[in-house]
Amino acid sequence: MASLVLSSFCFPSQKSCSFTSSSLRFRIRAPTDSRFGGPLFVGLGSVKKRNGRIEASVDSTAHPLVFRDLDADDFRHPLDKQNTLLLRAIPGLNEIGRAILGTVTEQIMLLENIGTSILVSKDQLPELHKMMIEAAGILNIEPPDLYVRQSPVPNAYTLAISGKKPFVIIHTSLVELLTRKELQAVLAHELGHLKCDHGVWLTFANLLTLGSYRLPGLGGFIAQRLEEQLIRWLRAAELTCDRAALLVAQDPKVAISVLMKLTGGCPSMADQLNVDAFLEQAHSYEKASSSPIGWYIRNAQTRQLSHPLPVLRAREIDEWSRSREYRSLLERATQMSM
Repeated sequence: MASLVLSSFCFPSQKSCSFTSSSLRFRIRAPTDSRFGGPLFVGLGSVKKRNGRIEASVDSTAHPLVFRDLDADDFRHPLDKQNTLLLRAIPGLNEIGRAILGTVTEQIMLLENIGTSILVSKDQLPELHKMMIEAAGILNIEPPDLYVRQSPVPNAYTLAISGKKPFVIIHTSLVELLTRKELQAVLAHELGHLKCDHGVWLTFANLLTLGSYRLPGLGGFIAQRLEEQLIRWLRAAELTCDRAALLVAQDPKVAISVLMKLTGGCPSMADQLNVDAFLEQAHSYEKASSSPIGWYIRNAQTRQLSHPLPVLRAREIDEWSRSREYRSLLERATQMSM
């Protein structure tokens, strides 16, 4: 079964350090903070306290942390879990999905991507190859093949066909737009789909959002409700994969910056973009949409979207980066040997 994952997201990188080490690899024990459930153990390059909050970022020269025993449910978003249960309760959904993509369709999708892209390897675009291998190692998953395709639309997607090695495709405009750390966060986002085995439902939902398929043999109301449920699940799945991006970037500003750049960035103005200002924008949106009228407008705005709004995704990343759950994952991680 082919699984087509189309994602238009963003993850940028900025350092939030007041204390750095140029080359040392070390673990810092920060003061106990009840919001994180105890002391913080992180492979870091900087730590500071601002407005009563402890903020930490990974030193770009230190070896990244690796999650050797990472399970998908360790970082799966609650909305992803909830909507997955709802989809599993729909009789025959998997069968409908498999009926959409037969062997011929799978081969068309496979050859279309392989025939129009460059396969990345240790001998072809080796820096990108290293990024993928490292990201897969951090998330404890087998690395898929990676292809680069010429396109003016910044995007990345994943294709998994039963019995064949899955692969990720990134567009050249995305490579031009992002820093290397941000680009690796994008790769990690795509790996998150594979790690979480989003599979047939992801393919199904993407085909529906692309308008290339309509549900056969179902009443209009039933088909519409099923499509809405699939799209709702897809939005939740994207939040899970943003967490995978954070686990690899190990700096929330990197993951949030990607979203910011994909929202309104361009290479010529990249150095003027401000992650903190974008987060303030996210909080402003949350406040403006908290009234009854705002809530209605927000739901109408997002109802048919395959991805959550970038400002909402940025807020989710920021909140999870300060959660006990994320800190617990960092505490049990080990440094990658280079």
